[in-house]
Amino acid sequence: MGARRVLVHGHFYQPPRENPWLEAVQEEHSAAPYHDWNARITDECYEPNTASRILNGAGEIERIVNNFAWMSFNVGPTLLAWLEHEAPEVYRRILEGDRASQERYGGHGSALAQAYNHVILPLASPRDRLTEIRWGIRDFRRRFGRMPEGMWLPETAADTATLEDLASEGIRFTVLAPAQAARCRPDGEEAWRDTPGGTIDPTRPYRVDLPSGAALSVFFYDGPTSQAVAFEGLLDDGARFAERLLAPFDDREAPQLVNIATDGESYGHHHRWGNMALSYALSVIEQSGRAQLTNYGQYLADHPPAWAVQIHEHSSWSCAHGVERWRADCGCSTGTAPGWHQRWRAPLRTAVDQLAEKVAAAYEEAAAPLLQDPWAARDAYIDVILDRSPAQLDRFFDEHAPAPLDAAQRVQTRQLLEMARHALLMFTSCGWFFDDISGLEAVQVLRYAGRVLQLAQVALQRDWREPFLEQLADAPSNLPAWGDGAAVYRRAVDPVRLDLTGVGAHAAMLSLLEAGSDGVPRDAAHPYCYTVDWQDRQEVRAARTKAVVARLTVRSDITGASIELSGAAVHWGDHNVVAGVRPFGGIEAYRTTAGKVLDAFRRADTAGVIHVLDQHFMGATYNLTHLFRDEQRLVLGGVLADGIAEAEAQYGQVYDRQSTLMRFLVELDQPIPEVFRTAAAFALAHRLRIALGRQPWNGAHIRDLLAEAAFWQVELAAHEWTYTLERTLGRWARELADRPTDAARWRQLDQDLTMLADLPWDPDLRRLQDVCYRELVMNAHGAVGVVGDGVARDLAARVRVAWPAD
Repeated sequence: MGARRVLVHGHFYQPPRENPWLEAVQEEHSAAPYHDWNARITDECYEPNTASRILNGAGEIERIVNNFAWMSFNVGPTLLAWLEHEAPEVYRRILEGDRASQERYGGHGSALAQAYNHVILPLASPRDRLTEIRWGIRDFRRRFGRMPEGMWLPETAADTATLEDLASEGIRFTVLAPAQAARCRPDGEEAWRDTPGGTIDPTRPYRVDLPSGAALSVFFYDGPTSQAVAFEGLLDDGARFAERLLAPFDDREAPQLVNIATDGESYGHHHRWGNMALSYALSVIEQSGRAQLTNYGQYLADHPPAWAVQIHEHSSWSCAHGVERWRADCGCSTGTAPGWHQRWRAPLRTAVDQLAEKVAAAYEEAAAPLLQDPWAARDAYIDVILDRSPAQLDRFFDEHAPAPLDAAQRVQTRQLLEMARHALLMFTSCGWFFDDISGLEAVQVLRYAGRVLQLAQVALQRDWREPFLEQLADAPSNLPAWGDGAAVYRRAVDPVRLDLTGVGAHAAMLSLLEAGSDGVPRDAAHPYCYTVDWQDRQEVRAARTKAVVARLTVRSDITGASIELSGAAVHWGDHNVVAGVRPFGGIEAYRTTAGKVLDAFRRADTAGVIHVLDQHFMGATYNLTHLFRDEQRLVLGGVLADGIAEAEAQYGQVYDRQSTLMRFLVELDQPIPEVFRTAAAFALAHRLRIALGRQPWNGAHIRDLLAEAAFWQVELAAHEWTYTLERTLGRWARELADRPTDAARWRQLDQDLTMLADLPWDPDLRRLQDVCYRELVMNAHGAVGVVGDGVARDLAARVRVAWPAD
């Protein structure tokens, strides 16, 4: 019997979600209670896979492992960029997993690169295809510290030209779906063997001999097993998963590889606890002796391809029609909206294709005097995207500018490069994958296009908006309320479109919030990817109202463009805030405006203030609707806080006054008025939220509140309270990780966990389990030494961590 190897590959990816004008992900209500989908999926999938549990027969945690050290994987570059800044510990563990895999698999890391922002490469222009590959490689090398051996193709979409480019850039292999194989033959045979319907043998690597004379190795994943993981519930049982991975082996003497590939989000997001099924299955396989785990790089080094293969051109893993899903109404869809068409896909593709053609020609012409080779400079611009420091910018211009550029030329060059970057981002495949042009992903593509249109106008004085909208008008939405693509653009893109003056207005309004130690709120000095220099700022207050007049310079940290502005803002309390901003017109005009605004404000002349703002800023006024989305939420949260607190207090008073009568009604078996029942629900939920937020917990008080809620049949929504508890437990875990030898804190945790067992919810304990496993079980000379063996064993038992046998 030949060597048997098992490999599980996860394609971890989220579409880039950043607002193109802010370079940050804004709140997404559909991801609630999380801030956005990246945050939600990180909590459900990416983080659990970095510390995944393997349970013993008693359901206790026997080991915690980093799945990224065992499996093959790729993580989209734009997702890695988000993780690096928003979830740095998860990011660190992913990189750590790749380093560990190199030790496990003979020096071959398990991480694969990915084409940069998930563009369907067979549909890209030759230049764009190369840039996507080069950016993916460069991003990988910067993060993982090595050259990638393999590259994941977005949607596994492939054609000969794409494979040629992979080979020319030093990539050794890629992974495709079995249905993408057209024919194969063993070395030494001339006749090709057709492989219809995905019938190619996936247990061996293959070689694509390319027209250029180069070759690229290809692995075809096991289709049925991959399908079972993604869609058939195989992850419900780790033992069954292990057996399914071992089932395809036969008695051949030749080496055999069972490899599967799915979205990485299957392991935790699409299937809760899927990460644990994976950990358990890989552990069982490794310990069984029936096969060994491997990764693609190691297997390829040990077993070079002895078969050649030819692929179906323009094929992919998620479209039965090749790559039509990303340019036509082919019938492929998510299936969540039966009866919907995708007639919007072709007009959207045409619109961005034609816009990209205009961008390419204009970029090449305008950049020619500024850059020695505009396209080589675009390829190298990934280094600036990864590091926007002044030193990196200097290195970039030293290498690519034909001569030293002045400040204005540098700004224009950066604007051109950003236009070219967003022209790539607007081809992100998710824009066509889902069900409607009004969906989040398609809107994101339109926003990237909107940024392209803006930069073309600023840097080139080219106005391509109307032709673009005319083409979008041919893209019908399935939802009558949205109409067509042009209407979607006007409703979903225009309101978030931003210029430097708008940033100044945002800063002026935000500066009326509580100031930092230097008198300027943090976000008002550095809102997102902008820097605001407050050259003069005068603020006056009267009761709950405030006014500010300012002279300020706003600079984009991305392009270096800047503008000097004068502005004024007034906050009358609550949500009533208004600002006026205009280009700075000289010191005398500024002083005149400042005097009139502040004079009218001091006289409490509301109409006069509005008149001055309209007159001096010529209608360029802004209000709360113009604040960035996250700041709107923060401001409204503060505005609503007083009203909510007042309502909660009133509900509490009603409940306290009427609870005796309510109990009497219960004794008489009489209905309780709905208004009283509502008061009880609000009051008890409010008091319980306060009690659970305090530390240490008052167990008796919490039990009393729960008993009252049960008596009045108050429904405490499990998802809301579980989320609240998990945030609290996470905070405790961070405190213990920071102070692992704080005996009092460990003992308090022991008491709090006693209370937790009495609560009617089942929160995820993984963060407490992590710290208990690390500090109590794996570090016997740390926390155990200060809390004692008995308390340590008790704590481990409460969070279901197995104590090692003596």
